[in-house]
Amino acid sequence: MRSRVPAAGLILGVVCALIIGCSADPPPAASPPPPPMNPAPGASGAGDPYYPMDGNGGYDAVEYQVGITYEPAKGRLDGDTTVIAKATQDLNRYNLDLRGLTVQSVEVEGKPAKFAREGEFELVVTPAEPIRNGSTFRTKVVYGGDPSATPKAGGSENGWQKSKSGGAFIVGEPHSASFWYPVNETPRDKAMFNLTARVPDGWTVVSNGREIQKTAANGWTTTSWQERTPVAAYLTTVAIDKFTVDRMALPDGTPLVNAYAPSAEDRRDTGRRLPEIIGFLTSKFGPYPVDAAGGIYLDEDIHFSLETQTRPTYAKWADLITVVHETAHQWFGDSVTLNSWSDICLNECLASYAQWLWQESRDNENLDDRYRAALEIMRGSPDFWTSKLVGMGAGQEFHGVYDKGILAMHALRRKIGEGAFGRLMKEWPAAYRNANASWADFEAFTIKLSEQDLRPFFDAWFHGTAIPPDAELLPGTLRG
Repeated sequence: MRSRVPAAGLILGVVCALIIGCSADPPPAASPPPPPMNPAPGASGAGDPYYPMDGNGGYDAVEYQVGITYEPAKGRLDGDTTVIAKATQDLNRYNLDLRGLTVQSVEVEGKPAKFAREGEFELVVTPAEPIRNGSTFRTKVVYGGDPSATPKAGGSENGWQKSKSGGAFIVGEPHSASFWYPVNETPRDKAMFNLTARVPDGWTVVSNGREIQKTAANGWTTTSWQERTPVAAYLTTVAIDKFTVDRMALPDGTPLVNAYAPSAEDRRDTGRRLPEIIGFLTSKFGPYPVDAAGGIYLDEDIHFSLETQTRPTYAKWADLITVVHETAHQWFGDSVTLNSWSDICLNECLASYAQWLWQESRDNENLDDRYRAALEIMRGSPDFWTSKLVGMGAGQEFHGVYDKGILAMHALRRKIGEGAFGRLMKEWPAAYRNANASWADFEAFTIKLSEQDLRPFFDAWFHGTAIPPDAELLPGTLRG
């Protein structure tokens, strides 16, 4: 509201100033000018020694606002994605990662920007004006093409794939996000994730987090999903199919969405056990660390399932114990995310041991007996012991962590004792919740918590390439 000062008030103010020296507060001092900028290009890689060109430098991603239209009949994806980031240096140029798809335009802070493609997947963006260190900026990329035609490495890099029913899905590590939207594709840069996807009526879109809105008009259905817990790029996903969808809730109200592709509906009984599984894992690992739950059950013969955040993606062969494993990743891998791919044991060794914990509780398995039986088989298998669980080398990340890793975790449990191990399984994910960690961090954390010299143990089991000596192979009750 604006008011007018009466003339008498003005006269009184002048008299006051002349007679008794009334004065107004001095004007505030002008803010000092910002320091001069020294813009330079952001790095074209994030520094992972195994995948040095993955990710980029010069900024931290804050949020992805991904928009896609997908026509299953044509296999055509059209994208309109905004990347919100904070500059970590003065920038005159920076990179995003995007594979295969054709870029039509790029804008930075609403102004057209120059762009170029370099190497296998670099999208180089040159804004109209330099970006100041510490400022938050938006990059909008419009792009399109057939994502399933983009070459992929194989193994655990599945890329964008068409499903049997004519839909599509995306899973893979270390690379998946860059197959369908521009991204800083490194686990070191976690960010919030939003997806708005438009598909023809009759198709359903499932993604990470919570379903926010769904509308239909003119033969198209638009669905929005939102994941507010920071997520690593390879853990984002989208699946498009004629799903059967079950909606439930955990006891605390957390929404649970299970989606079953055609011919995968026979796994609904498995999906319905997810609240039981989460309840069990919570008793072992502490509070459920993300704000949604569920699963995407495919009818596909891919050779792995993946812990896509809040909503793991399951291959055709996945069983109940697979659901336990991928759900355990919500603590180990999703909430606490590896710093480098050489740290993959933080994900897989711990999630794999969750399977044993489940079978110990639900099937009354004696894990010491199971360990000894496995040891008898593996003692004479040199190849089993040559797989390093840490620092294994590029392309070797998934060798050993699922089998040798389980034995190593059980031996650690017996080495430090039941009480310390129980604390470790809760205190570790609490200390690094929503953050990144290295295997060296885990070792240091465990040594401090247990108050034991565990260097020989870690060296033998996790860094070694031979069967550990008996002192480390049969600690505690395993000597019996």
